[in-house]
Amino acid sequence: MDRDAQFEEHRSALFSLAYRMMGTRADAEDIVQEAYLRWKSAGEEEIRSPKSYLTTVVARLSLDALKAAHRKRETYVGEWLAEPIVEPLGAKQILMAESLSIAFLRLMESLTPAERVAFLLRDIFEADYEQIANALETTETNSRQLVARARKHLQGNRPRFAVDRERQVALLEKFLTACATGELSQLTAMLTEDALLVTDGGGKVPSALNPIHGADRVARFLRGVAEKGAKGLKMQWAMVNGDVGVVLMDGDRPATVLSLTVEEDGLISGVFLVNNPDKLPQTARLGLD
Repeated sequence: MDRDAQFEEHRSALFSLAYRMMGTRADAEDIVQEAYLRWKSAGEEEIRSPKSYLTTVVARLSLDALKAAHRKRETYVGEWLAEPIVEPLGAKQILMAESLSIAFLRLMESLTPAERVAFLLRDIFEADYEQIANALETTETNSRQLVARARKHLQGNRPRFAVDRERQVALLEKFLTACATGELSQLTAMLTEDALLVTDGGGKVPSALNPIHGADRVARFLRGVAEKGAKGLKMQWAMVNGDVGVVLMDGDRPATVLSLTVEEDGLISGVFLVNNPDKLPQTARLGLD
């Protein structure tokens, strides 16, 4: 198998790693392209295993890029959420979707860049500690400590189960109907007591600058959004980071991407609204027009 074919065999997994590190499609694609250039110019003696070599290169590139990105995010207006990966409803399953949700990627922001690399390589991509140490240019002992710290930070918040697609659609329909009608009691009944709502407008469109906590406050915020004009938006079903979600369309322009976190009892514990226009999908690319 030639070099190009070997790279293509691993491209999807490399993008998955880079995206989980960066939270933006463009940055992930840039990292994968840079990894390809390094792969093409690497000597045979450098490559013991194509998968290990490429994963290490992407991890190192992502680590450097994430350090720079974190500095920029310190001046970001409001809450920062990952750029959604939006595909038409019925698209093929995304690789390791259980660790791809907007909610989970937001939790990942609480980790240091090194913890994030170590955790993803170990718990999501099943790398051994030797490979993690090589990627981070540290010791195996330190790699174990980084993974342990990351797990502690994320304890209790990792995805535990998958909600089937039909159940997700039914729940979203009920949720959006309640938002549109402004029925507070119905909305509140669908939320966990400690429900969280996060919006990301990037300072470019009206959004809540801070997270909103509690079923009553979340329900009142959503009713207010509906009353201020969301009723005029058209709903388009889509797959958002591997789960059923919704793109709210203003004419032929995406206005908001909505995703939910659903608990095993069917209650909604997280509502995530991405309406920063820089992070919204292009309808032509997604087949949503």
